Amino acid sequence: MQRKGYSRTNNQELRMVMVGKTGIGKSATGNNILGDHGRGTVDGQKVTVIDTPGLFDTRFGMDKTTADLSQCISYASPGPHVFLVVIGLGRFTPEEKQTVQRIQEIFGEAADRYSMVLFTRGDQLEDQTIEDFINDDQDLLELVNRCNGQYHVFNNKKEDPSQVTELLQKIRSIVQKNGGSHYTNKMFQKAERAIEEEKQRILKEKEEQILNTDISQGVLHLIKMTKL
Repeated sequence: MQRKGYSRTNNQELRMVMVGKTGIGKSATGNNILGDHGRGTVDGQKVTVIDTPGLFDTRFGMDKTTADLSQCISYASPGPHVFLVVIGLGRFTPEEKQTVQRIQEIFGEAADRYSMVLFTRGDQLEDQTIEDFINDDQDLLELVNRCNGQYHVFNNKKEDPSQVTELLQKIRSIVQKNGGSHYTNKMFQKAERAIEEEKQRILKEKEEQILNTDISQGVLHLIKMTKL
């Protein structure tokens, strides 16, 4: 699909994966970039946009989320150039923070340099700058810093091709800074191993706590029996 109003030609495909909480404008953002298609040509640039609907619903366990996400990543084979961490402008809620933490945990630190925060509902900024908005929230500032200061604002109510052009320019810049590389399945598998190791560590810790509790209770019981 060729979007009208774009003229730049670039043969390299840009692959992006949108992640974030359900209901914050991910689908609308994808539609702004590519219409109703997940793959097409924008500004003379081949583009693939993969949405991850509902994958970060905190009601689901980590195992299911990771498995579903692995399938989504395969759609962006051989790997995405950028993860668009989609956040709606407004208060950065505890639920959104938890979602972002889960995203970062699943992808691992290797994904940070391939990530950009994409703010939706840009019309809500009104007279405030995006920089002031970010600096007013320490958690949000830390997230943007973790993504190497890479962010973009989208106004989903406004059909302005220039905001898509600017987004693609920023993504090209990220690709250039990364030497043309992309997030790989090997990186994802490494993050999966780290999650599994952490799960085993926590499980072992809990088992030791239970064992120590049982031993303590047994000693107390023996002491009481001795006193009888």
